[in-house]
Amino acid sequence: MKKVLVIYYTQSGQLKEIIDNVTKPLLDNSIDLTFFKIEMEKPFPFPWTSKSFFNAFPKTFLQIPQKIKPIPNEILNQDYDLIILAYQVWYLTPSIPINSLLKNEEAKQLFNGKKVLTLSGSRNMWARAQEKIHAILSDYKAEIVGNIALTDRNINHVSVLTILHWMFTGEKTRYLGFFPKPGVQQDDIDTSVKFGDIILPYIQKSDYQNMQKELTKAGAVNINHFLIFTDVRANKLFSLWANWIYGNPKRPFLLRLFSIYLWIGIWVLMPIAFLLYALTYPLFFLKRKKELNYYQSI
Repeated sequence: MKKVLVIYYTQSGQLKEIIDNVTKPLLDNSIDLTFFKIEMEKPFPFPWTSKSFFNAFPKTFLQIPQKIKPIPNEILNQDYDLIILAYQVWYLTPSIPINSLLKNEEAKQLFNGKKVLTLSGSRNMWARAQEKIHAILSDYKAEIVGNIALTDRNINHVSVLTILHWMFTGEKTRYLGFFPKPGVQQDDIDTSVKFGDIILPYIQKSDYQNMQKELTKAGAVNINHFLIFTDVRANKLFSLWANWIYGNPKRPFLLRLFSIYLWIGIWVLMPIAFLLYALTYPLFFLKRKKELNYYQSI
C-alpha cells in the first residue's frame, strides 16, 4: 500500500477543506494517508489583531523559525511515497509555521530524498513563496513533483478588502454585505477533488513525470504574469523593510510606517505599476511568457 503524508497548517480551516477534497480520491482508493497539522508552541491568533498581524512581518519575511511542537516519532520513522506540503502565504513568504517546520532539524530526516507535492491556498501572490520552499527542499534533496496553487480570483483591490475583513473578524462573510466572500472561491474548493483524481495514478505507479502538465491543464495553478512581476519587485522592497525593522529599538514606530507603506503600495503604487507593465508588455512579451510557463511548472 502506498503511503502519503499530508503536512499542513491552517487557522481558518480553508486550507484543510482544500486538502480534504484533493485527497478524497486517495482515501477512496486505499492510499495510506497520514495527516500532520503543525502546532506552534505559542499559537498565532485568529482572528488577528492589527498589532499581531504587523508584528509577524519581519520574522515571516526573513524566514526566522519559531518553536513548534515536536513531530511524532511514528511520522518520522515512516517511509512515505509522497509528501503533500500544504501551506499559506504570509507577506509573500511561506507562513511562519510552515517555515518553522521546514527549518526544524527533524525536517531534514522527514524530507530527505522524498517526492513532494506542494499545495497552497492564498490571496493571489504565491510565486516567490514557492521559490523559497523549493530552495529549502532542494537542500534536503527532496524533489517537488507537483504544485497546486489556488487563489482568490477577484481583482486585487477587492480581495484586499475581503481578506482583511476575514482576518480581523474571523468571519468568512460578505464585507459590508455586498462584496464577494473572501478567500479561494468555494467552487474552486469543491472541484479540487479533480486534482486528486489526477494525482492518484501517479502515486500508484511511483512515476510523476507529466503529472504537473495534467494538473496545470486542469487549472491547478492560478496566476497571471503581472502578479509575478509585482511579487518579484515587492520582495525586494519587503527585504529592505524587514531588515530595517527586525531588532530595531524603534520597531513599533517602524511597523506603523510599514503599515502606511502597504496601503500606499496597494492603492497607489500598484495601479501605477500596472499601467507601466501594460505599456511595456509588447517589449517583453517573450520573456514574460517564459516566466509564466516557469511558475506554472514545478
